Order: sequence, then C-alpha cells, then structure tokens
Amino acid sequence: MRGAVAIFRRDFKKFLGNPVIIVMTLFMPIMYLIIFGNAMGGTITHIPIGVAQEEPFEDATPLFLSAVEGLGRYHTAGNPRIFDVTVFSGEATAKRAFEEGKVMAVAIFPSRVSNDHAVRLYLDSSEYMIPGLIQAGVSGVMAQSGAQNPLQVSKIYGEIDYIQFFGVGVIVMAIFMTTMMGGGIGLIRDRENGIIEGYLVTPVKRSSIILGIIASGTVKAFMAGFIIFLVDIVVAGVTIRSMETFLMVLVVLFIVSIGITSLVVSFSSRFSAQQEYASVVAFLNLVLFMTSGAFYPVLGMPDWLRWIATINPEYYAIHALRSLILRGQANLIGMDLLAIFIFSGIAIALGITTYRRTLE
Repeated sequence: MRGAVAIFRRDFKKFLGNPVIIVMTLFMPIMYLIIFGNAMGGTITHIPIGVAQEEPFEDATPLFLSAVEGLGRYHTAGNPRIFDVTVFSGEATAKRAFEEGKVMAVAIFPSRVSNDHAVRLYLDSSEYMIPGLIQAGVSGVMAQSGAQNPLQVSKIYGEIDYIQFFGVGVIVMAIFMTTMMGGGIGLIRDRENGIIEGYLVTPVKRSSIILGIIASGTVKAFMAGFIIFLVDIVVAGVTIRSMETFLMVLVVLFIVSIGITSLVVSFSSRFSAQQEYASVVAFLNLVLFMTSGAFYPVLGMPDWLRWIATINPEYYAIHALRSLILRGQANLIGMDLLAIFIFSGIAIALGITTYRRTLE
C-alpha cells in the first residue's frame, strides 16, 4: 500500500508541476463548448443570391418586385436577414455571377404577368442545408405574393449527400492528424533520443535540417490526404469529372500538406515534452477544423468565428477541394490557392526561425 501511495504522490506532483497540461486540461472543454457550440447548428444568414427577369422585358412585373422585396426582408425572429439579394439586369449576367461563385443561387422570374410561366431557380447544391433554405425562401415569398407560378428547381451539381459534403473536410483532417503524429511528435522524440544533437555536429545547415523534416512530413501528409481522397471516391461516392480536376486536387493537397506540416513543426520545436505538445496541437486542431466549414457552413457561424475562418488555411483548402471535387470548377480556386501559398510561405519561414532559436 505504501508503494501505491508513493507512486500516487510522485505522479500527482508531476502533474501539478506541468502548468501547460493543467491549463489545457481545463481549457479544452471550455473551448469545445464555445467553438464547437457556436460552429454547429447556428442560423445560416446572409446567403448571397441573385434575381433577374427573363429577357426581353420592359418593366419589372409585380411578382418580381414583391419577390425582391420579400427576399430582402426574409429572416427569422431575432436574427439578421437570411438573404443578401443582388438584382441583375438580365439572365445572362446573373448566370455569369453564379458561375464565378459570387452568388449561391439565381432566381429567374418571368417577364410576363401570367401564372403559366415558371420561376426558374438555379442552386449551388454543393453546400449543406443552404439549397433547401433558398428554395424555401423563394417558395415562401411567392406564396405571400399570391403567385401561382410553378417553381422549376435546377440543382447545378446534382444531389449531394452530407457524407460527400463532410468527406472533403475529412481529407484535410487526415493531413493535419498525420502531420501532428508523424511530424511534430517525431521531432520531439528525435530530440529526446539525441538525434537532433547528432545532426548539429554534421556539416548540415540548421535550415536544411528543418527543411528536411518539413519535406518528410509533407510527403507523409500528402499520402494520407491522397488515401482519404480515394476513400471518399469509394465510400462517399464523389466523382471526378476530368483528369485535369484530378491533377488539380493533387496540387491542392500537396500545397496544403506543406503549409500544415510547416506550422505543426514550428509548434513542435518549442516543446520538449510530447504531452505538452499534443495538448496544444489538439487545441489548434479544434480551432482550425471547427472554423473551416468542414462540418457546417461558415454562413451559419457568428461573426467572430467567421473572422477566424478568414485567416484559417483549412477553410481555403476545403473550399478549393469542394470547388474541384463537388463542383468540378477549377476557376473558383484562384483566391484559395493564393491564400494557401501565402500561408505555406509564412509557415515555412516561421518553422525555420523557431527551430533555429530553439537550437540556440
């Protein structure tokens, strides 16, 4: 019994002597409550949609005017408006904005006052819940105006299930988890075993050491992301429309792998114990993944979480992958690639700088 008490005292003192573990043990559940609770299930607002009348037309019809007004005021109690409505001068202009990703739906209203002509609604079906909200909103304002026109709905990217929507996010999760386990923890283990000190007595530059570690972690993370991508094709049923799209997916996976590996390695170089590192990186994973839009549309998050999403590299990675895998539109990922490139460059510089300071 005395032995058990002695071991208990030693282990408990060790726990009390590590403030990082104590703080993260208490901090993590609170952050799960705040971030996860706000990131999931919120009211989706400010959905960008476009409206236009069929061409040719001279004057706006009563149905068109009432629909524009009704959609602009459409909201639930205590929440901001659900739709941000843009009125386009014609159908061609509205559809061009839809193809460029500026709006998530386009409603084309007939130019004649007649109940025989259908209202045509084009939806970006690659998002979760948003297409249903848009369709319900258009149907609702038409009913309020007393219109009897049929509603013709076109889901541009077909029927997309939640497993396909979420499956794209899991690819990025696999990259982060592989980097966390195979890159960061491996670096700390090498330091504990004296391998890093062995590198320092060789002619290899310190920057070369960190670049080699980042390169190795990048390859492992890319392989993990590629495997989950193939699993998505088999299990989730996503389809790749062309070889060009397939190659672009690989490019995005590789760039994301570089950036996330560099970030994780820069964190790991500041810790000497695996336990401390794991707790901090688990918190980082929570913040990045929950605000990436992998689980739930970013439009359903409060404003302060949306701001985090705008500086979250995983948000741009998931948007780029969804544009390629679910939409088959490589023209929508220009800003995503730019953001990921910038993040990767900053992460590599941060990793080299942090590692050098740690060795000094």
